[in-house]
Amino acid sequence: MLFNSWEFVLFFPTIVFLFFILPHRYRWILLLTGSYIFYMAWKVEYILLLILSTLIDYFCSTQISKRESKKERKPFLYLSLLSNLGILFSFKYFNFFATTINQTFDFITGNTIFPLLHVLLPMGISFYTFQTLSYSIDVYNGKIKAEKHLGIFALFVTFFPQLVAGPIERASHLLPQFRVNHLFDYTRVKYGLQLMAWGFFKKLVIADRLSMVVNTVYNDPSNFSGLSIWIASVFFAFQIYCDFSAYSDIAIGAAQVMGYDLMKNFDRPYFSKSISEFWKRWHISLSTWFKDYVYIPLGGNRTIKWRWYYNLFITFLISGVWHGANWTFIFWGALHGFYLIFALFIAPISQIFYKKFRIDKTSNLYKLVNVSITFLLVLLAWVFFRANTIQDAFLLIKNSFSSNIIIQFKDIIWTFKSVILNQNDITWQNHIKINNEYLKMSVYDFTISILAILTMEFIHFLQIKYSLRTTISNLHWLVRWFLYYLLLLAILFFGVFSESQFIYFQF
Repeated sequence: MLFNSWEFVLFFPTIVFLFFILPHRYRWILLLTGSYIFYMAWKVEYILLLILSTLIDYFCSTQISKRESKKERKPFLYLSLLSNLGILFSFKYFNFFATTINQTFDFITGNTIFPLLHVLLPMGISFYTFQTLSYSIDVYNGKIKAEKHLGIFALFVTFFPQLVAGPIERASHLLPQFRVNHLFDYTRVKYGLQLMAWGFFKKLVIADRLSMVVNTVYNDPSNFSGLSIWIASVFFAFQIYCDFSAYSDIAIGAAQVMGYDLMKNFDRPYFSKSISEFWKRWHISLSTWFKDYVYIPLGGNRTIKWRWYYNLFITFLISGVWHGANWTFIFWGALHGFYLIFALFIAPISQIFYKKFRIDKTSNLYKLVNVSITFLLVLLAWVFFRANTIQDAFLLIKNSFSSNIIIQFKDIIWTFKSVILNQNDITWQNHIKINNEYLKMSVYDFTISILAILTMEFIHFLQIKYSLRTTISNLHWLVRWFLYYLLLLAILFFGVFSESQFIYFQF
């Protein structure tokens, strides 16, 4: 079930209403049933995989908790790891590896050796797999006790707000909350609904509208150049942020309405002054997962320098693999690993440079320059993330510098000037045209996109110094409700109601 569907518009209020009228001891049954229905709305039979994963981890964790020594615990930890990763590999990665091996053997011998599986990737499999893996590892390490209540544990695995695309919750944070009797609280419900509305604005008004240009250019890279590619790439940077952070906002807000606290997943990532800071602000639940369960177990930074660099690179390479069975994602992860290693390598030189030229790191100019450089580096990596193939990514980068961007920029200025002055029968519904390249986005949609992005970034800027929730709560009720209706009307009038999937559903 999609958050941006009419089914969810009916589903969520029904669950919330039943949640607050039911006694606490029955609520886990309601939420578990609702979560299964939520997942089965996509594909009924794949609920069996979710149940299988739940039962395996429940069995393994209870057996681990009965053993004193790690030697006795290990077989059950390995069973949990191998079964979950085996399911993930079979559905998500088998065809990728089989195709790669087949291509190699076909080149050498003219034969292929592996048949391909014709199966649909289960929605959200990477998210709930990582959530249950962290649970098994934490039980094995003695950080948490195994949950004895099968129903409560199943709810932890399938909790519908964050089931399909996170945040990836830790058992120590979420499991205890299912045993708390959450009473109706107007302020908490209000804050939850505010966050959900903000998420819907980012998804429907910004992300789904930007996809028009992004899909047009990235699915046909040979027919676009210069400014068209730059616009599509910048649009994708905001599309993926608005799409993914919107899901997190709606998930966190929906959980908050019922009294549950999910971890923050995004923190204005495009305001980052370095790649390292970017990964502290982007998909926080995943980056901290890799830090705790991959990077630190490899040795982290408490080792010799070359090993430290190796640990960083491997962690981000695995992160790329997690995102998808395609060389584009692997290259994307490797590129971010390279960014971090290169930054560490030149850090001593940078310090000397800053000291010699007396550059003030606290100045706004320094911050602006670093934010801009970081965004450009992230933007380059996004090209590989979005491109259909590695070849397409390099073609897009090559073609982005193949035309005179200044002349192409004049085409857009001329278009808007003509629309405003109503020249040559050009209207707001005409497609943006750059050097005979049609972006398949009208002047109207382009204008709405730019204004919506600027509005979002202005709000992000305000959030640096102010708590908007507190600020809005302190406003006169007439002003407060005016802002609520303004946001609602913006969604209704400017939203793209195509019920498109969230980008991270494919992961």
